[in-house]
Amino acid sequence: MDGGSEKGTIRGGVHSAERHDSAHKHVRGAADYIDDMVEPAGTLHAYLGYSEAAHAEIVSTDLSAARTAPGVVAVLTAEDIPGENDVSPVHAHDDPVFATDKVMFRGQPVFAVIAETREEARRAAALAKIEYRELPALISIDDALEAGGGIVTPPLKLERGDVEGALERAPHRLQGGMEIGGQDHFYLEGHIALAIPGEDETVTVHSSTQHPSEGQVLVAQVLGIPANAVSVVVRRMGGGFGGKESQPALFAAVAALAAKKLNRAVKLRPDRDDDMIATGKRHDFKISYDVGFDAEGRILAVDGSFAARCGFSADLSGPVTDRALFHADNAYYYPNVRLRSQPLRTNTVSNTAFRGFGGPQGVVGAERIVEEIAYALGKDPLEIRKANFYCAGPGRNVTPYHQQVTDSILDRLVSELEESADYRARRKAVLAFNAKGGVIRKGIALTPVKFGISFTATWFNQAGALVHVYKDGSIHLNHGGTEMGQGLFTKVAQVVADCFQVDLDRIRVSATATEKVPNTSATAASSGSDLNGMAAEDAAEQIKQRLRAFAAEKWGVPEEDVRFEAGRVVVGSEMMRFEEVVAAAYMARVHLSAAGFYKTPEIHWDRAAGKGRPFYYFAYGAAVSEVSVDTLTGEYRIERADILHDVGRSLNPAIDKGQVEGGFIQGVGWLTTEELWWDGEGRLRTHAPSTYKIPLASDIPRIFNVALAEWSENRERTIRRSKAVGEPPLMLGISVLEALSMAVASVADYRVCPRLDTPATPERILLAVDRLRAEAGAAA
Repeated sequence: MDGGSEKGTIRGGVHSAERHDSAHKHVRGAADYIDDMVEPAGTLHAYLGYSEAAHAEIVSTDLSAARTAPGVVAVLTAEDIPGENDVSPVHAHDDPVFATDKVMFRGQPVFAVIAETREEARRAAALAKIEYRELPALISIDDALEAGGGIVTPPLKLERGDVEGALERAPHRLQGGMEIGGQDHFYLEGHIALAIPGEDETVTVHSSTQHPSEGQVLVAQVLGIPANAVSVVVRRMGGGFGGKESQPALFAAVAALAAKKLNRAVKLRPDRDDDMIATGKRHDFKISYDVGFDAEGRILAVDGSFAARCGFSADLSGPVTDRALFHADNAYYYPNVRLRSQPLRTNTVSNTAFRGFGGPQGVVGAERIVEEIAYALGKDPLEIRKANFYCAGPGRNVTPYHQQVTDSILDRLVSELEESADYRARRKAVLAFNAKGGVIRKGIALTPVKFGISFTATWFNQAGALVHVYKDGSIHLNHGGTEMGQGLFTKVAQVVADCFQVDLDRIRVSATATEKVPNTSATAASSGSDLNGMAAEDAAEQIKQRLRAFAAEKWGVPEEDVRFEAGRVVVGSEMMRFEEVVAAAYMARVHLSAAGFYKTPEIHWDRAAGKGRPFYYFAYGAAVSEVSVDTLTGEYRIERADILHDVGRSLNPAIDKGQVEGGFIQGVGWLTTEELWWDGEGRLRTHAPSTYKIPLASDIPRIFNVALAEWSENRERTIRRSKAVGEPPLMLGISVLEALSMAVASVADYRVCPRLDTPATPERILLAVDRLRAEAGAAA
């Protein structure tokens, strides 16, 4: 019996704070990941051999020592691929499984060793001898621009109004730019694949992937077999953050290739160092802008260019750089605007999806523009932000891509945060503190975020789900979304529990599998709950309707008199347990399974014209951060952060709040400590925890206040009027960057915008302090 039936409510329905379904397993180390699975008898292990040149022709390859090494069963190269030697997620045919005549970045796979143990495969891979003829290598964005700006995919331009005329007529005008660093995903579970060969052409691949259907298609493509012969299964990932959207296909394809060739199960798990060297990151950008504005700080025109280091192949750089332009306005209306992307080809690993998918880089650019204007006019940046908010006046609601903003709640949200965080008084206190001089300087900033929700590739905005109700009243749920720790399985299960009005523990969610729900979209773009929740609701409602019709006919009441209430089904004046009605329906041969489907309505996008409605709605948030900076060393700490974030009517406030907290901290890490560095020969030097610094517990703000805007409700018909929460909070970390900027600016009496590049490491902050002091001294 459902516990909720005793008190007239169910446990675990929507809008209730329920724990993550695997949280207790996570903390006990009992959650099973792919490397925890019992290996089939005879499982072999694969290890990749990587190139040692950034750009070179392969003159000769000698793999004989690897082939004869202890435990080695086979060494695979491109010649062993029966299908297509390509795992490009956009089918650009530019992303080979194994390099053949030429290598395009240092760390590109050239071959794979298959051995009885992982250690034997790893040692054997190091015995290969490859001779290269070096070619000129383009490592940085500047290298690519100086060489002519070759691109990996067509660029995008968004334009509206008379940009040149507005710039020329503007009372004030400034030009500037900044460099925005990349970021490694640093998921706790690295890439891994376990392939198990089946009968005939079939193969099952357990893959740590956010996009099982893409993995299925690409594995089939490499093996030269139809997609129905490949099954990709994902129970959970130990983190993804976008790094497991397109990149897992390589590892899945190699494992499957070896498994089918040798007719034995094969596991492939790279070391952390190799994982970081051979897989893509968040794109680093070089942004330039020309801005016109008036005496009040109102932006009149923006002309912006966004150059990105994309790597050697297209991967997802097209949509990533597109989304950077989509969010280059952040929360601000630009009356006249032109934005252009430059997806540059470089001899580095192909960069890929990362939480925010280019949007964060665009938002940082927008906030830098606001900051520049504020310093130029001697005003509080918050004053400039408010003056430029969408809908801050008639007609001020059209984005650079011509979508109208009709749901902005920033005026209320920012005002509430400003008051609850005591921003005005604290800013005065910071100014007074800095006025005393001294080594330690403080800064405070309030920054907003407006983030568009939907895949900009319209066809990805669809999802399927499968719901079975068994004759004992238990319920099985499967959908196309993947669980990477974000709580998606829990939230979608809550939706199904709410539909049937049963306790959450009646619902069992099984591993995502391509053989259960086909043609799924990646769990990305913050769309997991939106899409899969609606698909699961559709399936549940189909079964409910069949039960309702059955009960009405069997007990002779109108269908409207059959209601599902807290573990019971009310049929006219009678009240029965849910499982009793289900058992009776089974005996009457009522179908108790349904496939649900959902596609996001009303969205469309014409990329060639740069016009459309790519986003179904916008999510909003704001953060106030206060920092202290040691101007002798550049070291700093976050004293306090206050966040108010919009998730609509939260499906699960506990999980959503955790996503906001984690997103903020990950954003802070990207902007302050996580520095990627390649040397002049294309070696990634920051390829391990010893050289790459993610935020620690000690980096969390001393005071950390996080709240959800409980009054918010999505105006669009989303699942229970909730809003996406995965990506938008990451950009709240920009408030820390802006606060650091204010602290630095204090050494020159706030007369100059510091123009801090990111990540704003202590070294960069110290250099900025020294530069401003030198400029102030020269001016004096």
